Amino acid sequence: MLGKVADWRIPLGPYTPAQIAVAVGGGFLLVKTIHWWSWMGPVPIVAWVLAIWAVRRPKIAGRAPVQAAVGWVLLGWQPRGGRIGGRAARDRGPRPLLGAFTIEGAPAPDLAVSAPAARLSALRAPLPQPAAGRSSARHHTQPAAPAVLAGPVSGVQQLVALAQQTGGVR
Repeated sequence: MLGKVADWRIPLGPYTPAQIAVAVGGGFLLVKTIHWWSWMGPVPIVAWVLAIWAVRRPKIAGRAPVQAAVGWVLLGWQPRGGRIGGRAARDRGPRPLLGAFTIEGAPAPDLAVSAPAARLSALRAPLPQPAAGRSSARHHTQPAAPAVLAGPVSGVQQLVALAQQTGGVR
């Protein structure tokens, strides 16, 4: 409340900040536009006084109008994501996720193991391509039959073959 000092108070007061704002703003508006409303007599002045009286104790959601207006301004001023610790909350920018791995070398090949490995590498060799002068669309070639390995392929078969070469299990 404004306008009360000790036991003295302004006539018809004390006044709220909203009443003072309406009184000053409305008075300025009435003085600047007197040539528009002067033909109506005292009606605009009575409306001005009633507006001052009407804003004496208004509440907007339980708050005074000035505090409500300040709240709306501050709400519009807030960052979209809100605040964390007083700072604007923002999503972190994208960044690449980097990693690494190591491929260790294979163990040294044994003699018993190297023979099947050589056979497998022979199977993986590229097939011969048709000659450039001939069209491969007219000739139907038979698909090659899968090569049958003569020696052991799995680890167990290799161990059995090694045991047979050395003279049996000891």
